[in-house]
Amino acid sequence: MDSAAISAPTLLLVDDDAIIAESLEYVLSTEYQVSVAKNRQQGIDLLTGMDSPPQLALIDLGLPPDTHKPDEGFALIDYINEHFPSTRILVLSGQDGNKFVDGAKKLGAVDFVAKPCDVAELKVRLNKQLEFVNHPSLDQTTIKGIVGKSPAIELLRMQIKQLADSPYPVLIQGESGSGKELTAQNLHSCSQRAGAPFLTLNCAAFNSELLESQLFGHVKGAFTGATENRKGFFEEAGEGTLFLDEIGDLPMDLQAKLLRVLENGEYYRLGETQPRKASARVLAASNKNLLAAINEGLFREDLFHRLSVLTIHVPSMKDRDGDKMLLLEHFQQQMDSQLLGFKFDDEARALWQTYDFPGNVRELRNIIIRLSAKYPGQVVKTAILQQEMGALVTKPLDFDEIQLFRENLNAQGFQLNDELKRIERQYIELALAENDNNMSKAASMLGVNRSTLYGRLERKES
Repeated sequence: MDSAAISAPTLLLVDDDAIIAESLEYVLSTEYQVSVAKNRQQGIDLLTGMDSPPQLALIDLGLPPDTHKPDEGFALIDYINEHFPSTRILVLSGQDGNKFVDGAKKLGAVDFVAKPCDVAELKVRLNKQLEFVNHPSLDQTTIKGIVGKSPAIELLRMQIKQLADSPYPVLIQGESGSGKELTAQNLHSCSQRAGAPFLTLNCAAFNSELLESQLFGHVKGAFTGATENRKGFFEEAGEGTLFLDEIGDLPMDLQAKLLRVLENGEYYRLGETQPRKASARVLAASNKNLLAAINEGLFREDLFHRLSVLTIHVPSMKDRDGDKMLLLEHFQQQMDSQLLGFKFDDEARALWQTYDFPGNVRELRNIIIRLSAKYPGQVVKTAILQQEMGALVTKPLDFDEIQLFRENLNAQGFQLNDELKRIERQYIELALAENDNNMSKAASMLGVNRSTLYGRLERKES
């Protein structure tokens, strides 16, 4: 064995799938000394036969004899953590992350990589853990503002720490109001770029020309109103981070220019012929299905692949079991200290814990703000909470509601179209209120595009 192989970091790979194991051994062996086992006992035998424990271990949860359960993977993680505590364990598994990540983490795993995995992303995560092996003091990153103890949130925190210092773009996906911008802020603050600027640009907030100027800057006279030279966000961000929100709304002509920046770092100010170099790391977010947008010809496939080298999914509230009360306490503590906090009665508390919050954390926070302002120091009952939740509360029709529908239906001059328009108006007004009158976010919550929402607003006002 040559000196280069001897000095390479050591990695134990345990996976019963021969194709996956052989493929990973092949691609990782250029950087690591890889030892491969097919089951828990083979993994233990390899470990006990080594002169020193491996620096990293990559463990599949679904190992023989029952590959559909995580028991054997959990047992091996527990064994390694007990007998070789210096080894940092990453889980590579096709098992459901939300269901099993908490168990793996409690047993000592430091990262959870879902199958099928991107090799580039896997290498980034392995290298990050190797940094912690060589420099333990680096593992002191603090996640701020992300509240909760659910497995989904623990996985999100873990992913932020793993990907914070990667130079690659990160595509942050999740429903409207779930916390994508907060995730981007933590990726920046947990990285070595934390001392440089963090800038956010909403790609849905400007027309194409103004958005290009915002991104890349312009020179005097480039367009009507350009009275002086101006830096763009790429230049202002410097060595920091540029977060592109609502990336799915980026016009096609600008998608090509953004792709050029991601490929070679070059961009042009509007009206300028000399290229400039961008140094900022790019994070992007979308609550849209970008793969569907690609199929519809609305988003470039090559740009998608550039942006999604690394991906993070921010969980929705329906996937965050147990976090709703913690978030309630968190946001109540942030309220004006002069306001007495409200409390729920038992029935309202049960509704709070079972409601899905389709507007996610943003909706949850807004409800708390309204209740704090209207009912300081009071006990909030179910009827009040349902009123604040509005028409988005899903519940069976009671007798009174059925009777109301019957009376409306039998009323003289009843017109279904008029009734549907009235209901539509209520949903639009609620969505706009929940999103601070942001048209793009309201449209996303309603499941329509912006042009459709504009058209319906015009119809509503006519």
